[in-house]
Amino acid sequence: MKNVKNRIAFVLSLVLFVQALAIAGLAQELPRAKPEDVGMYSARLSQLSTTLDGYVKNGQLAGGVAMVMRRGKIVFLHTFGSRDREANSPMKADSIFRIASQSKALTSVGIMMLQEEGKLLISDPVSKFIPEFANSTVAVPKEGGGYDVVKAKRQITIRDLLTHTSGASYGGGPAKDKWDAAKISGFYFSDRDEPIGETIKRMAALPMDAHPGEKYIYGYSTDILGYVVERASGMAFDQFLQQRILDPLGMNDTSFYLPMNKLDRLAVVYSAKDGKADRAPVEGTITSQGHYVNGPRKSFSGGAGLLSTPGDYARFLQMLLNGGQLDGKRILSRKSVELMTTDHLNGIQFRTGQGFGLGFSIVKDVGVNGVQSSVGEYGWGGAYHSNYWVDPKEQLVVVYMTQLIPAGNIDDYGKLRAGIYSAIID
Repeated sequence: MKNVKNRIAFVLSLVLFVQALAIAGLAQELPRAKPEDVGMYSARLSQLSTTLDGYVKNGQLAGGVAMVMRRGKIVFLHTFGSRDREANSPMKADSIFRIASQSKALTSVGIMMLQEEGKLLISDPVSKFIPEFANSTVAVPKEGGGYDVVKAKRQITIRDLLTHTSGASYGGGPAKDKWDAAKISGFYFSDRDEPIGETIKRMAALPMDAHPGEKYIYGYSTDILGYVVERASGMAFDQFLQQRILDPLGMNDTSFYLPMNKLDRLAVVYSAKDGKADRAPVEGTITSQGHYVNGPRKSFSGGAGLLSTPGDYARFLQMLLNGGQLDGKRILSRKSVELMTTDHLNGIQFRTGQGFGLGFSIVKDVGVNGVQSSVGEYGWGGAYHSNYWVDPKEQLVVVYMTQLIPAGNIDDYGKLRAGIYSAIID
């Protein structure tokens, strides 16, 4: 009898444990609402589904996922096409995507968290944490060709990195020969068989493309920030993100490298060719499954290295829209989010109608910007043709994920934006 009671007690404990896991899983789900309940029109969103499906039908995309949240609730979630077209594997809401430069937003948030904790100031010189940057140089083009290498007018600051005004490109500037010789070019880090810090320290010795604070130059700035996070926090960068951002926000499918038990969820990369999405032909490169699956798993690129899902990334963005917190977990203060989402370029040339904050582009003038948007909207995208934006005025979060590199002249971004804003009816 005692053994029977013990077995019954064990079974009941197991049932309660499973139920607890289920509840914990549900807690990570974002709430949903009928579009009309939050001021949007179902019929227009339905038309958007048809529009997105059309890109699959005409062969421009293999598939994708679009998610729209308004007032903290999902009102539109459309999966279309295939995760792997050749294997006849359908796209699903929990498919995993290479988000490339969408990684930059998480790294930038990590920096702001450390400022709140007194571990750094964004006005600090980078050399305070990475001494190799104490004597930065700049390549200055000469008339008739070539360049001179001169000492930078001042040290690079953390704020310069956050705003991409550090002078660091992706290795394609005047001193491209030196960057190529150092084997540091392009955004792809997943195949590197060295820790990110070693790459960054070698990078510090190379001539930058401009003096700090003088030009917006898109490149390795956020990768450098990832190593700053390591040095300032005393934690490996992947562990910092996991413990301080991903776990608290319930971003359970976001990582630098793919766990092998999730291999069947990774979306295949395609490349635009003659207006159609062709399967990328070369394994082990940026245009394939690549080293996110079978690489050295050593290089944690804060600028372009993460994998994620639409749901995970929407949780991150909703946290920002909420002023730094989600589901009772505070990541940042409201004032830090406000600082991040304000233009910091002070007249430095960027995109027409836009500025740049601490990790995001910022809409400054809707008319000059020329598309449906709101002043204060912030967002960015990734090299694999993923995109996101947050519109605080409309309390709107948009996540759009596909895998197409290069993307060619596809106009899906514009159609997505037009379809979403046309559905707002309040």
